[in-house]
Amino acid sequence: MRGRRGIAGKGRRAASVVLALGVMLGMTACANDPLADQYRSGDNKGYIAGDFRVVEIPADQRGPAVEFAGTTESGEAVSSSDYADEVLVVNFWYAACGPCRAEAPVLESVWKRFDGQGASFLGVNSYDQAATAASFAQDYGVTYPSVIDINDKKVTLAFAAVAPLSATPVTLVLDTQGRVAARIIGAVSEEDESILSSLVSDAIAETS
Repeated sequence: MRGRRGIAGKGRRAASVVLALGVMLGMTACANDPLADQYRSGDNKGYIAGDFRVVEIPADQRGPAVEFAGTTESGEAVSSSDYADEVLVVNFWYAACGPCRAEAPVLESVWKRFDGQGASFLGVNSYDQAATAASFAQDYGVTYPSVIDINDKKVTLAFAAVAPLSATPVTLVLDTQGRVAARIIGAVSEEDESILSSLVSDAIAETS
């Protein structure tokens, strides 16, 4: 009996070691998980640090055109019909988002490159009021308009119906029919500027 208890005790100790290792490995995995870090910090940033993914959608697999209407930070009405027959780049952002601040000059650079060349840019801000968004634009030199969507989020919902908006920032490239042709999750860095430029160029070239 004593021998069997000794064997059983060793078995329980071994199981305990395995369980402890499993917990440690799980904790290590969480420690490297940006979502877990974000959750533990309790700051509700709404973005995934270091995450950058590009999804291109073939023309024959794109969903319906996105129809939207809203008001920009300057109080001007804007809608999807204003961008008929041209490529539209839509960027979802808010002022307190660090990656949004980091990518602002890059987006502005791409916008200036394609201004008058068949593509427009539009921001969508569902967190800030107009004054905050306008101050951001001035501080970071952003010249394209942004929809202020904090009150009813109708514009955000219109896009979320056809393209998952799982993080902020998110940048969408719409083709000339108003359909989502590409989606970028995460901040567009200087190194990624050529990727966004290529996506815009490809969307414009589809009509030529």
